[in-house]
Amino acid sequence: MVYYKGIMAIDIKEHVAYWREGAKDDLDAAKQLIDGDKTRQGMFFAHLALEKLLKAHVCKNTGKLAPKIHNLVRLSEIARLQLKPQDIEILAEMNEFNIEGRYPVTFVPPPGKNESLEFMKKAKGMFEWLTQKL
Repeated sequence: MVYYKGIMAIDIKEHVAYWREGAKDDLDAAKQLIDGDKTRQGMFFAHLALEKLLKAHVCKNTGKLAPKIHNLVRLSEIARLQLKPQDIEILAEMNEFNIEGRYPVTFVPPPGKNESLEFMKKAKGMFEWLTQKL
């Protein structure tokens, strides 16, 4: 633990590592769920993986703890990431799965396996880019 003027301070590197490791686990879980035809749950975990990587960027780029929010676009803004419009679009699309995973009473059918695999391809590309930037 880091101390500043006798007060326990946060260890940003520890938080970045925490978020990064959790993101890897959640991306693996997303793949397993989709392979098992649990597409709604799989896409929720894909969103969660991106959320955790973005929170790692927030910690790294701001020196502060990540806020307790789930909006990927907003987290990318807080992290001061320079994203292309198509990347912002991917994050916005993935936000829908956060809502679906938490509040599945919207009566929207879960994405089919092929659609989920397409979303996973986009999410994995974004995941790899975010990981590289850490």
